[in-house]
Amino acid sequence: MKQFDVVVIGAGAAGLFCAAEAGKRGRKVLVLDHAKKIGRKILMSGGGRCNFTNMYASAENYLCENPHFCKSALSRYTQWDFIGLVAEYGIPYHEKTLGQLFCDNSASDIVDMLMKECSKSGVTITTRCEIGSVTKTDDGFALATSQGDYQCESLVIATGGLSLPKLGATPFGYQIAEQFGLKVLPTRAGLVPFTLHEQEKTLLAQLSGIAIDTYASCNDTTFKEATLFTHRGLSGPAMLQISSYWHPGDTLHLNAAPSLDVSEDLTESQLKNPDSLLTTWLAKHYPKRVASTLCELHGWDNKPLKQLNTRDIDNIVDKLTDWQIKPNGTEGYRTAEVTLGGVDTDELSSKTMMSKKVEQLFFIGEVVDVTGWLGGYNFQWAWSSGWAAAQYV
Repeated sequence: MKQFDVVVIGAGAAGLFCAAEAGKRGRKVLVLDHAKKIGRKILMSGGGRCNFTNMYASAENYLCENPHFCKSALSRYTQWDFIGLVAEYGIPYHEKTLGQLFCDNSASDIVDMLMKECSKSGVTITTRCEIGSVTKTDDGFALATSQGDYQCESLVIATGGLSLPKLGATPFGYQIAEQFGLKVLPTRAGLVPFTLHEQEKTLLAQLSGIAIDTYASCNDTTFKEATLFTHRGLSGPAMLQISSYWHPGDTLHLNAAPSLDVSEDLTESQLKNPDSLLTTWLAKHYPKRVASTLCELHGWDNKPLKQLNTRDIDNIVDKLTDWQIKPNGTEGYRTAEVTLGGVDTDELSSKTMMSKKVEQLFFIGEVVDVTGWLGGYNFQWAWSSGWAAAQYV
């Protein structure tokens, strides 16, 4: 039976970073992963460019049953600490929008950096390793695996959530938590596109590939981002963001004219171009296909502007600024970027990420009930929670 100080299960962002940081403290660390390649989610993130953090990351950008839980880790290892590490390795990067930082070249730059950090710290990484059982011992944990048996003082679970099963997502982390008596909160897909009911889907599918600026609102939360029409429903940053706040049966509220005073512009156009058609006015502010589809969707007659009465104008204002959509559902874990819910933070120390019930058992990253917004926030949670645990394993 091979002996290590620390075993980390999961070779993703949180697991690799935690392993490297623990190794810097002189700990003998082993990382185990069932996949063939490490960091697969990192490699495909951000369209292959990895949105590795956000300049504005703070506790307000995370969903958690206990909104205060993530404050400690995020304040002790910040986005600026990670940006400093990226700069140390000479990795070129840029801000895309809203503080989102992406690699100029490839997400593999981040994986290579983590590999080098692990190598410098003497970390052993074993892939294609299935975990058969995890048992608590007097001085730590015993693991029976397809690659042999291991013993360790500290065990870190960094196995992620259920999103993107094609990349190897499993419920393993939740099962370990439950095995040791920790509460696991119900999980659901987050940062995920919406599907629509058949009639709306058929009508909007003809706009597939077109994006418009919107305010998307649900359950007292609003995001001003682009909404993308797809052949299955609605996607784009606004929809992914609001999906984390949406529950089945909820209505989405879309302001499809976030920068336009619809009533003023329409009334002015009536005076200047009274014979102009409604679709012509709409096409000033939206792509032509969107203009005609909006008329069809909302039952507007495509008549000259001079024929619009006050009620017509009020209806157009209402539908453009508060377009109400009741999604059929979401695309689920298959395309979700994250998993909401997970190991209850009440079970963990916010300072160390260690279980309050089981000494030297740690949970970090997405397996924990901390979910960030779209835009590099979830990677920052991986770095921050991984660093916090690494100081105590």
